[in-house]
Amino acid sequence: MEVLYKSTRGDQKAVKASEAILKGLADDGGLYVPTRIPALDQTWEAFARMDYAQVAYEVMKLFLTDYTEAELKDCIARAYDSKFDSNEIAPLVKAGNAYYLELFHGATIAFKDMALSILPHLMTTAAKKNGIENEIVILTATSGDTGKAALAGFADVAGTRIIVFYPKNGVSPIQERQMVTQKGDNTFVVGIHGNFDDAQTGVKKLFADVRLKQKLDAGGFQFSSANSINIGRLVPQIVYYVYAYAGLLRNGRIADGEQINLVVPTGNFGNILAAYYAKRMGLPVGRLLCASNENKVLFDFFRSGTYDRNREFILTSSPSMDILISSNLERLIYRLTGEDAAKNKAFMEQLGAAGSYTITDDMKKELEIFYGGYADREKTVRQIRAVYHDSGYVLDPHTAVASAVYTDYREETGDDRTTVIASTASPYKFTRSVMDAIAPDHASTDDFALADALAGLCGAAIPKAVTEIRNAPVLHDNLCEKEEMADMVCRFLGIKD
Repeated sequence: MEVLYKSTRGDQKAVKASEAILKGLADDGGLYVPTRIPALDQTWEAFARMDYAQVAYEVMKLFLTDYTEAELKDCIARAYDSKFDSNEIAPLVKAGNAYYLELFHGATIAFKDMALSILPHLMTTAAKKNGIENEIVILTATSGDTGKAALAGFADVAGTRIIVFYPKNGVSPIQERQMVTQKGDNTFVVGIHGNFDDAQTGVKKLFADVRLKQKLDAGGFQFSSANSINIGRLVPQIVYYVYAYAGLLRNGRIADGEQINLVVPTGNFGNILAAYYAKRMGLPVGRLLCASNENKVLFDFFRSGTYDRNREFILTSSPSMDILISSNLERLIYRLTGEDAAKNKAFMEQLGAAGSYTITDDMKKELEIFYGGYADREKTVRQIRAVYHDSGYVLDPHTAVASAVYTDYREETGDDRTTVIASTASPYKFTRSVMDAIAPDHASTDDFALADALAGLCGAAIPKAVTEIRNAPVLHDNLCEKEEMADMVCRFLGIKD
């Protein structure tokens, strides 16, 4: 049965999956959501016998119904290959009383690789299916990880160009170096003077700029997105939660149908929304733990029902979560309104005008599956240190936030269900924060020397993603004000007024 996609804000013209992936954002500014959530059609016993690529096909075929079996399997085969340094793609590792789902074994050592390895293939296949002749321009804002993963995925992909905006001084040194050393004639990286929300808001304005869209079309270009607002990013993220459950069952850690808890470090709400969709498809989930850092806009939302971005923006040791406008939450709000686009649009307009909105009591009842928690910088450091001392396992700061929230949740509720924590980045991506926690007496000030020191402590090889940028030349040194983003796009594309 075909699954179509419609906007969360009122444009009720349903489009096919390939069209939604190509557009990224709906014309009315809304996000594409499936007209129905399909149910998983394999038994857990069957899933337990599958490798990652097989699970990916069985999940994604249910959402991407206008892709043929051959097309989808080809995209999956191109995505989940030797780029990953683990044959399991997303291995589960037991440490303490939780399982860590390691989502950082791809080319850029962050969870964004899990979806951005396949998105370019989904998109170029979609362009062929829909007779698109324009060159596709991927326009993306990043808080650190999406940018490099998108650049790596789209670099030198025929028929595409990619432009990434990131907050200058708002990402880790290694995150920045990964981006500014990116090769590929079709890549363009720009640091903006502002924070991630400024970059993300600026990108949304560019998508909504009718005059710019006309100029692009005249030049033979059209925008699409690699951010998690693109449904082609969200669907592949569902896969690894299903795969994790199947792995627990295969290894005798749970019984068939037994509920598990999922803990997700959260900024833009895409990764935990994928877990929520997985539950709606039939994944046996007890609670979804939404873990925030000091910015804690989502923690406050789950506790009060009020989403309020009117607060100080805090730069933390977990920069990929330094977000005050969680774009993917709109998809959940749309669901909570009973898929009433007018009501959802009103909430989003309140957020734009006043910076906040409050959901109804009936909507709040639908949030009972979620548990909101947060960890500040000090608690994050303590968690990295504690897990390392107790088990020898090294967490990056984002995963440490989730681990700390799980510790609080377990103490608060006594819930001892089997729990999977999404481990979203390699500790080698945040060597300074990690080494400050586990070896605070280190003397090094260089992030690459810190990587060497970390390798000496944990006895693991430094990932290729770090070694290959150690001496790589800077290829992108572009900076702009947030008001100049459109000019930078036109400059890269060679478009003139």
